[in-house]
Amino acid sequence: MNKTLRLMAVPTLALGALALSGTAAMAADSSSYQATLGQLNGSTGAGSITVDVTGNQAHVVLNVSGMPATFMDAPYPHVQHIHGGAQGVCPAPSADKDGDGVISTTEGAPSYGGIVTTLSTSGDTSPAAGLDLKVGGQGAAYTVDRTFELNADTKAALEAGTAVVVVHGLDPATLSAAGQAAKSDLAPTLPLAATSPALCGTLKAGQMKMPTGGADTGITQQAGNDAGAIALGGGLVLAAIAGGAYVVRRRNTGSVA
Repeated sequence: MNKTLRLMAVPTLALGALALSGTAAMAADSSSYQATLGQLNGSTGAGSITVDVTGNQAHVVLNVSGMPATFMDAPYPHVQHIHGGAQGVCPAPSADKDGDGVISTTEGAPSYGGIVTTLSTSGDTSPAAGLDLKVGGQGAAYTVDRTFELNADTKAALEAGTAVVVVHGLDPATLSAAGQAAKSDLAPTLPLAATSPALCGTLKAGQMKMPTGGADTGITQQAGNDAGAIALGGGLVLAAIAGGAYVVRRRNTGSVA
């Protein structure tokens, strides 16, 4: 009987240790980044973004409001990206080198770098989709909420603190005469306003939000930090094993050889 109790304690201990090590591994492989987007080029918009990274998967939630609503009698298509590999900051007014009153995407590039991820509403998230208006945010206010595989350049920029989110698309009526007359530096068939940055923010590392809830076991669960609950469970398992070992020792002491 005593031998059976000792053997039962071994897998229980292993499960407790596994729960603790699994939680530590999840925390080590997870990170979260946030930014509040500021206005550029006289924009009146606002925005915020969170990027939760687990392994090579990124869950992005981007909220944008107050942007120009229409373009050529249709919903205004706003493209947005994560830029990286440069200074990791949004451009200052001095970035307007040609003096037309507009910081173009090219003029802003020394500050925030090139596109590393396209924050498209669906489909391709690579830099190749950077000017695909069909998968841009539409109208004055919208949300992009999706999960996709994070490429190496974006992950490196996030970890280095040089990842910058830029939302493009200005109201042409708010630009100077020279700005209204100019063509896009990225797509000459479009006006400068269509591709120029309107919102910008550097992604800063924050605390990863651990998932809440779990499998439906029929038992009501208290809301809280799952990592703490798992760690507590592991601690209780170890405590129970220690108590069980004590009982076994007491029984062994009192038994006849």
